[in-house]
Formats: sequence, C-alpha cells, structure tokens
Amino acid sequence: MGTQFDVVFYASDSLLAQQAYAAVSARMDSLNQVMSDYLEGSEINRLSAASGSGQWIHVSADLFHVLQKAQTMARLSQGRFDPTVGPLSQLWRRAVRRNEFPTKATLRQARRTVGYRLMELDSLSRSVRLIKANMRLDVGGIGQGFANDEAILVLRKFGIRSALLDIGGDILVGDPPPDNSEGWRIGIGAEETGKSDTIIFLKNSAITTSGDTHRFLNYKGRRYSHIMDPRSGLGLRRFVRATVMAPDGYQADALTKVFSVAGIRRSRHLLKKFPGATLLILENKNGRAYTWQSATF
Repeated sequence: MGTQFDVVFYASDSLLAQQAYAAVSARMDSLNQVMSDYLEGSEINRLSAASGSGQWIHVSADLFHVLQKAQTMARLSQGRFDPTVGPLSQLWRRAVRRNEFPTKATLRQARRTVGYRLMELDSLSRSVRLIKANMRLDVGGIGQGFANDEAILVLRKFGIRSALLDIGGDILVGDPPPDNSEGWRIGIGAEETGKSDTIIFLKNSAITTSGDTHRFLNYKGRRYSHIMDPRSGLGLRRFVRATVMAPDGYQADALTKVFSVAGIRRSRHLLKKFPGATLLILENKNGRAYTWQSATF
C-alpha cells in the first residue's frame, strides 16, 4: 500500500513469535495484492479495469469487505470519504509531486467518474459493478486501518493479545504491554503549535492522524492540502489536522479524512453518526487557529 508496516507484540516464546510474525507478514502481503492501487495487477485495479462494462464482477472476500465498509463510511459522511475517488487522487498526487495544478478540463473529466453511488455491491453473490467507464477505486483512505484490523485477528489466533500495529501512522493496539497496565504509550504530534507532543496511553483501540504539514501544493499564492475533498476534486484550502480514536482501525483511518474535509463546525454534528469515535481537530481558517476535541485524549 505504498508505506511501511511495523508490528510489536509479546509472545510466550521466540518460536511462537516467529510463527506469528510470519503469519502476519503473509496476511499483509495478501491484502496488499488485493487493495493496493500502486500494483498494476492488484485485484482492485483489475476490478477498476472492468468499470463501465455493465458486468457484475465476483471479488474476493477481502476486497468485498473493505468495499462494504468504505461504502458505508461514504454514505454516512455524505461523500466526504469516497472509495471511487481514484481518478481524482491520481491527478492530485501528480499535482503535488510536480507542483503543477490540474487543468479545469482534466478535473472535470475525472469528476464525472467519481461518486460512491456509482459502485454497486451484491452481498449474495459477493460481486461489484462499477457503473461508469474509467472509474478507478482507491481504498487508500481506509485500507491501512482495515489491514491493521485483519493483522490483529491473526495474532489472536496465536493467543497473542498484547500488540501494537502501525501502518504509515495508522495505529491499532490490543491489550496493554506487560510492563504498563495503562496501555501503549502513543505521542500525538503538535509541531504546528510549537508545543510538545501530547502523550496518551491506549489499549484495544485505534488511532490515526491526518494532516498536511509536509505535503501540500502552493499555486498562485494559494496553499492546497494533499487531503482532497472528493466532491470538489481539489485539495483543502485550509490547514487541518484531525486525530481520531475509534474501536476499529478502518474507522479511525477513514474518519480522519471525513473530519478533515468537514472541518470543526460540521464535524461536531457528523461525529454523532460514529459511536465510539473520539476526535481532536486543529484548523487554521482565515488566519486564526481553532481547536476542538470531543473528549479528553
């Protein structure tokens, strides 16, 4: 999925640890082959290639489950998260990398093929149909959290419950480590405010942060975030950093994008749709910095 995977866990002996790590690594490799839009022959890219054909494509259980979760998050967030955003995310990745703003024509063309309602799922046949031609699925905003959820299930099959999984900053933890009953020590960065990191202790939860401190595009004096609003096809015009704690990795992963796009005011109302989620959000708007949190971190 174009990023690094780290796992820390406690096992009863080294042989069990080696077996568990090998199983987790194999699971990550298999999910990468399914979900990564960076791999030409991945299952999700093969599904995208069938868009507009009118055919229902039978997919693996892994791909179907992550698309189900993605579609639910898209519906609940009213499109602030969207797994069909691939054509736009490709444009925006290229824009940030080359420091070139997409043309109006290319943005307009890409936007025609984006919309979570254009992806249909049939749970009885475990099949997917993509309505329009040239659609491209992108589960990068939820896939890392989903992979963490799957990895911790693998560890539990080995009887391992004290673990920390980290995929590119998407963190999921199980039971606390043996030497600290409070939980795993997690730092939440606060470099934009000049303050030291906030330290929390986490157990049996997921936490993810999204922000654009280092990845953004400056164009004609305007700053555009690498965090994109799927509805406009453009990066956010304001700086925002959202940290979400949630019961599951996939929720924490996707909700950081949802709340970043929504901003503080709308996030207060949206949060009610996601029981168990906790939000800390920093937003710079009109030259002023605003912070809001739904509960104490």
